Amino acid sequence: MGPHPAVAAIRLAVRRVLHDVLTEHPTEPAAPRDTHPLVLVACSGGADSMALASALAFEARKLPVRAGGVTVDHGLQDGSAGRADEVAGRMTSLGLGPVEAVTVTVGREGGPEAAARDARYAALDAAAERHGAAAVLLGHTRDDQAETVLLGLARGSGIRSLSGMAAVSGARGRYRRPFLQLDRQTVRKACIAQELAVWDDPHNSDPAYTRSRLRHEGLPALEKALGKGVVEALARTAQLSRDDADALDTWAADAETSVRDEAGALECAKLFGLPPAVRRRVLRRAVIAEGAPAGSLFARHIEELDRLITGWRGQGAINLPGRVEARRQGGRLVIRQG
Repeated sequence: MGPHPAVAAIRLAVRRVLHDVLTEHPTEPAAPRDTHPLVLVACSGGADSMALASALAFEARKLPVRAGGVTVDHGLQDGSAGRADEVAGRMTSLGLGPVEAVTVTVGREGGPEAAARDARYAALDAAAERHGAAAVLLGHTRDDQAETVLLGLARGSGIRSLSGMAAVSGARGRYRRPFLQLDRQTVRKACIAQELAVWDDPHNSDPAYTRSRLRHEGLPALEKALGKGVVEALARTAQLSRDDADALDTWAADAETSVRDEAGALECAKLFGLPPAVRRRVLRRAVIAEGAPAGSLFARHIEELDRLITGWRGQGAINLPGRVEARRQGGRLVIRQG
């Protein structure tokens, strides 16, 4: 008798990702084990990441892959350090190694959720570099993807926000999300079937957090109004939006050279001739190239910059994040850091 269907589903998802990693980092099965690529799992102790840790431990035993784990203690709750040690112990008992519990300091920039996320990814990046990991697996599910799409829609920041989380992201494709095609219920069933102990973070049900309200109030209300299948439809929207955004980004990269004069300056007349979606991407790329932080550039900044091209009325210079200034001068768009 085979494994429970949910367990089979999570193992297959992880197996596919491990095969991708081995394609990118080929190694002989007979080679010394310490030469096999290392794959880490980021594990909070919740159902999604514990299921991921269990599947990684199971599949790695059959492949020339080393499997380890990292848990991040954000220090935001009483007893968090002990809980992180407990999660590390659970990963070790699954057969993962190396296993590490990392403590981070969460700042305040961008709000509590964004600050915690930034601290977590910085810790995971550092751990991956420290151990020489080929990849870090993240337990985001299709439900997480749907929530991300809705949050992007609420921000009104364009098609890239609607594209949600990529299956592969980060420097050199470091981060992999095997469960993006699986719903949260399947992953939880896999934990129950394997009798895995899990910890439910109280922040996930705290209405003080936007994503928590969306998960427990927003999405259920949408499903009640529109019927089942909302999560799947939103996840499908993410993939379609990502394909469109990737195509537009490629178009913009190609167009950027064609709208510059011989001295490399942006020509307003040529920019005006581009489709708006492409032109705004060209402008965004140009501003970032001059030193504006990508994470601080919002749609309103690009729209204001775009008006120098499409709504020119003699307006003055525009101040952008990163002390970058943009002005229209002699039919050229001049962007420089002050």
